[in-house]
Amino acid sequence: MHLLVLGAGLQGAACAYDLLQQSSLTRVTRVTLADHDLAKAPAFLDRCKSDPRLTLLPLDARDHAAVRAAMDGVQAVMCALPYYFNLPMTQLAIEAGAHFSDLGGNTQIVMDQKALDAAARAKGVSVVPDCGLAPGMVNVLAQMGIARCDSVESVRIYVGGLPQQPTGVLKYQVVYSLEGVLDYYTTQSWVVRDGKQTQVTALSEVEPVTFDAPVGTLEAFHTAGGLSTMAFRYEGKIPSMEYKTLRYPGHAQLMSAIRELGFLDSEPVEVKGQSVVPRDVTIAVMKPRLTKPQGKDLVALRVVVKGVSGGKPVRHEWELVDRYDEARGISAMERTTGYSLAITGLMQVGGEIGAGVSTPDEAVPGDSYVGELAKRGVAIRYSASPATG
Repeated sequence: MHLLVLGAGLQGAACAYDLLQQSSLTRVTRVTLADHDLAKAPAFLDRCKSDPRLTLLPLDARDHAAVRAAMDGVQAVMCALPYYFNLPMTQLAIEAGAHFSDLGGNTQIVMDQKALDAAARAKGVSVVPDCGLAPGMVNVLAQMGIARCDSVESVRIYVGGLPQQPTGVLKYQVVYSLEGVLDYYTTQSWVVRDGKQTQVTALSEVEPVTFDAPVGTLEAFHTAGGLSTMAFRYEGKIPSMEYKTLRYPGHAQLMSAIRELGFLDSEPVEVKGQSVVPRDVTIAVMKPRLTKPQGKDLVALRVVVKGVSGGKPVRHEWELVDRYDEARGISAMERTTGYSLAITGLMQVGGEIGAGVSTPDEAVPGDSYVGELAKRGVAIRYSASPATG
């Protein structure tokens, strides 16, 4: 099979790397990794460059004719481009008769993709947006918990990408996109309360969440995007659903102050006769200080579903602490996000996901997905117990 990965950044390169490791099971004959700037591909991909199945393709995603040509003869497209490319790439993949998955990042765009369901079905292909870590992995786990209950009381999702050795006042390092992080810190977050969708302010309602040492106690606060369409899907069916980001304690208060002072605003202000966007300045100043190429990261995740099963209250919990892969030089964020995208694409080609446009919680077979992650060393711990409190 011929697979196309769009975007050779951290997550796209991890996706391509993973696809090339699975060849004996999936008959991967060719992986094309496309980007307008292939020089930015991370160093861990170097060990794959001698693999004759890997093709590096210079490609500008804004050139739709060139993208469409690159999709000819491809069985599946995995998109790790910025979220605003997802809709046109979906349309092109459907036209080409190729399965399509992406990392999501914008719930309205996912809604627009779902409007293409009939077109995808007519071509006999599947489209699965939101296939990263959050949204993505956490939504699959939440759905597994929902399916194991006769009725559900609450769904709580907690995820964070963090430095293993926190330094500085923010105790944070860039693990994917600082621009994306700041978007999540300034966008209202959809939650479900009393069975109804509502919005809450990002960085609000801080609570402690404790993991085993050495991670210890983190803080959790609202950010946008993690629930994605689940907030719409389960409105009126589940009383309470929410997603929170995990950081080391003190982060939310500092970022709230930075936001309150206007440093995250997108409206230009005049500075010494020049028009300046505060957020652009903030990114330019913060990014080099928070980018630590030698810094080793971790991903901490917990999904808790409380409900009733067999007339008894029950609590289903999934927990993951994944760390930087020392042997391969692949970060925990790349492993949990890029590998998740690769697994979804392989499931699509393997017929485990039906035709049409579906989100991971609607379409991805949870047990198989968790098993595939475990094969890659991403081990998610599950427990069930009587629900309390």
